[in-house]
Amino acid sequence: MNIIDELEWRGAIYQQTDESGLRELTEKESIALYCGIDPTGDSMHIGHLIPFMILRRFQDAGHRPIILVGGATGTIGDPSGKKEERKLQSLEQINKNVEGLRAQLGQIFDFEGNSAATMVNNYDWTKDLSILDFLRDYGKSFNVNTMLAKDIVQSRLEAGISFTEFAYQILQAMDYNHLYEFHDCRLQIGGSDQWGNITAGLDLIRKKQGEDAKAFGLTIPLLTKADGTKFGKTEGGAIWLNPEKTTPYEFYQFWVNTDDRDVVKYLKYFTFLTESEIADLAKQVEQEPHLRAAQKTLAAEMTKFIHSEEALDTAIKISKALFSGDIRDLTADEIEQGFKDVPSFDAQKEEKNLVDFLVELGIEPSKRQAREDVSNGAIYLNGERVQDLDKIITESDRIENRFTIVRRGKKKYFLVRY
Repeated sequence: MNIIDELEWRGAIYQQTDESGLRELTEKESIALYCGIDPTGDSMHIGHLIPFMILRRFQDAGHRPIILVGGATGTIGDPSGKKEERKLQSLEQINKNVEGLRAQLGQIFDFEGNSAATMVNNYDWTKDLSILDFLRDYGKSFNVNTMLAKDIVQSRLEAGISFTEFAYQILQAMDYNHLYEFHDCRLQIGGSDQWGNITAGLDLIRKKQGEDAKAFGLTIPLLTKADGTKFGKTEGGAIWLNPEKTTPYEFYQFWVNTDDRDVVKYLKYFTFLTESEIADLAKQVEQEPHLRAAQKTLAAEMTKFIHSEEALDTAIKISKALFSGDIRDLTADEIEQGFKDVPSFDAQKEEKNLVDFLVELGIEPSKRQAREDVSNGAIYLNGERVQDLDKIITESDRIENRFTIVRRGKKKYFLVRY
């Protein structure tokens, strides 16, 4: 299957500048193509994955991906989708963010072999450019009326846009021209909001390299959930690729909790499963939705891809332990992942009566209530029911001498830290 056909089946194409030309080119030869990301933070979130998964599909089809980390454009900020100007970051912070993104991108792409990926930083070819050279060599190639007509700019005109962000499309166009000239890059891909920037790059390439220059643009649809909200946004905030910001267990759980109406779409977008494998999972969604086989497959594929097989095994282990309530076999590190968001309390490493322990930490409002809950079997320590009112909390009740997990009732968990 041609890569363009595959992307169409996966629902991953929104716009193309020359569909027949790109299809013909990708069938004839291996091409270099690129997608960029600005280092506005030190970690990507799952929304950033959307174009990079497409870029990786091109690599698997034998093409050569170029990943552009915008050390220069990141100092300015793309106006797309923003109601107000970005807060400018220092060059030092930008460089720190670049290194954070490099590590994550290294997990997504293969940097060896015939289709080896290349990572570049646009700061390298803009840092020595003077303002006079910029205006004469590049500014002269852009018509202000055309720039104003771009959707990316139109959406900001009423609120106002600075010249800095207005000029962003020129810098991105310079990137495409540079990669075309020095890396033989023939295609830029991006989200649907990048259409104006991509076409600006194509215009610049034709002006700089000649009207016969063969370069293309492709955008990806805005991915939304069945309820109409934007993909990747949750009540708890963004789902990060950095395991310190979003643990592999939380990452796994995000995908497991995918709505039945969205899961097949996400399997097409984010996994490398075949058409027949996804068709089988789609049947299971229809016939046995309660088993959540498609969601579990999606979660497993994504956690393994972004983190590792080991991280996936840990996430599944934590999930099973929390579902069964049997958490005694979890390590302290696994406890920290699985109970990151439950109410937590700090306690001293000292022996204490269970009732006093519950009340002093604030898990129970009074000794009377604590005694009642213990007697009724509503209190569990590390997954084991405790009904002894004379029970003394000792070191044996601490997991690796760091945590005790208290459960009240069926689902109310508390994390006690020492």
